[in-house]
Amino acid sequence: MSVRLQISAMLFLMIQALAFFAATLVLLLSPFSREAMSLMPWVVAGTALVSMPLSWWLAPRLRARTWRRDGAMDLLK
Repeated sequence: MSVRLQISAMLFLMIQALAFFAATLVLLLSPFSREAMSLMPWVVAGTALVSMPLSWWLAPRLRARTWRRDGAMDLLK
């Protein structure tokens, strides 16, 4: 299992939780709140589809090698 996949899997859980919270909040505060229970599977699937590519895109940016290569570690000293 690659490092990018491992980081992406950990990020997916956090991004999914935040996206689900935001989507559920929007759903419950919208006029569709009466149909919330029937729309909830769509919210789960939609946030999962958004979270997967986002976590895959963010994963390489969290590696220490990227920070050292870009010179960002000099700012932390």
